[in-house]
Amino acid sequence: MKIFWLSIYAVVLIWSGINPKDYFTWLLEVLPALIGFIILAATYSRFRLTPLSYLLILIHCIILMVGGHYTYAEVPLFNWIRDSFGMERNNYDKIGHLAQGFIPAIITREILLRKEVIKHKSWLIFIVICICLAISAFYELIEWWAALLSGAAAEAFLGTQGYVWDTQSDMGLALVGSVLALIVLSKVHDRQLGKLPKIQR
Repeated sequence: MKIFWLSIYAVVLIWSGINPKDYFTWLLEVLPALIGFIILAATYSRFRLTPLSYLLILIHCIILMVGGHYTYAEVPLFNWIRDSFGMERNNYDKIGHLAQGFIPAIITREILLRKEVIKHKSWLIFIVICICLAISAFYELIEWWAALLSGAAAEAFLGTQGYVWDTQSDMGLALVGSVLALIVLSKVHDRQLGKLPKIQR
């Protein structure tokens, strides 16, 4: 699993960094994947996550790297989808924001359960969703700060494509993603948590 994860991560990262649309945008988009990798490497020996969490993190990293290579507004497959179905914009960024709720939901759930942060499990769903929304809102603030600091250079990073409700729809999709992850993956996640050595729980 570790070799598979590292191989896919490295291949996609290298591909992503070869002649991207814009290196500044590439760095902004890929930076969370790089920071995530450092955190995972630093915590691997003392707080190893479930296979499900690692797989979801890898998927999220790939989404970021693809968006960094093309910019979120110009991913070719989603240009084809836009043109084929008469859409007004390239919606690849919406996949990213759905993942921004879906994937952190499971990681947050795992940390809260294993660290016994919440004593009453009835609060778990509510707290996980709140944390995912907080992450989404903070990312929107980062996009705003990047726009203020870099001016026109941040247009590709923002990826609004003229959509006035872009920020609100991004956070709405993160909400949907977090709820969907909890509904679809909680039982699988619980089974994997149950297989962890007691010392790691």
